[in-house]
Amino acid sequence: MKTIKTETIKTLGFAVLFSATAVAGAEAHVSFLDKQAKQETTILATLQMPHGCDGKATTEVRVKLPEGFVFAKPQPKAGWELEVIKGDYQKTYDNHGDKVKTGAIEIRWKNGNLSDDFYDTFVIQGKVSGVEAGTSLAFPVTQMCGDTVQPWDQVAPEGGDAHSLKSPAPLLKVVAGEDHGHDHDDMAGMVMTGKTGMDMTGKTGMDMSGMPGMAAAVPAGDTVKAGDLEISGGFAKAMLPGQPVGGGFFTVKNNGKADDRLISVTSPAAGEVQIHEMVTKDNVMRMRQLKDGIAIAAGQTVKLEPGNLHLMFQKVTTPFKQGATVPVTLTFEKAGKVDLVLQVLSAQGK
Repeated sequence: MKTIKTETIKTLGFAVLFSATAVAGAEAHVSFLDKQAKQETTILATLQMPHGCDGKATTEVRVKLPEGFVFAKPQPKAGWELEVIKGDYQKTYDNHGDKVKTGAIEIRWKNGNLSDDFYDTFVIQGKVSGVEAGTSLAFPVTQMCGDTVQPWDQVAPEGGDAHSLKSPAPLLKVVAGEDHGHDHDDMAGMVMTGKTGMDMTGKTGMDMSGMPGMAAAVPAGDTVKAGDLEISGGFAKAMLPGQPVGGGFFTVKNNGKADDRLISVTSPAAGEVQIHEMVTKDNVMRMRQLKDGIAIAAGQTVKLEPGNLHLMFQKVTTPFKQGATVPVTLTFEKAGKVDLVLQVLSAQGK
């Protein structure tokens, strides 16, 4: 498979030196909220966008991913379109027993409008793998404000002064991991406390099937019937601590002779639930919100699954934990409202 539209950026071998003054001044540039990552861990790389381009609003953000930051998944942003460009890795990486040679190499948030008066973040989940401790990985960023293009892609050579760079690329310094072979994806149900003050102490309060209006009588994973519709196989994926966006999936079978449509979804586990579609063409994956919902044709089965149609839980305050459940209410054009309980599986959906 050929890498397209981009090139893989690798800074292995470069030791980027920071002075105290350089670190303080870096906040005027595009930079990471957490500037360190442990070896062989899955992280949320949070990119800070502090300003626009000479007063102009930011309309697009492109991030090239370096070798060694793999299995990347971007966090969608309301009001922005999302593109994921895939290509070859330089090495083969192990993903829970699967040998992976290709993956996301560039992320693009497009057609947004971030005023110069405001600050925002752009988040990418990914694993730091096969990288020596002490290495700094560079993530070249292109900030676009309409017709104005501002690159953040400069990397100081070994022994150079990063503070002298006009447009430094955001850097992630890799540090030694404490327990190699165990990443955050494996810790979905463990007791954890986040730095942001969010309560992630391991309480399994996501099982809200007993809340008013929720279908307590319908266990997670069971088939639910509403008129001519059968909804089955519902599940959600476990999330990383601090991750505010999650995914949900299920299958709908229309046994009737009339078409129906899923028009909206709500859940007490999220501030908003959107219906999304992911389409991959020529190695470019695009994700968009389906504001008109999903058509369920008569006699047909529609499957919401990873990499295709899916639910996107926005503004999740308590990340979904493996083994818990997430209640949702589906609203169909003809069948009406249907309560469904999603079983939270691992981050790999197993």
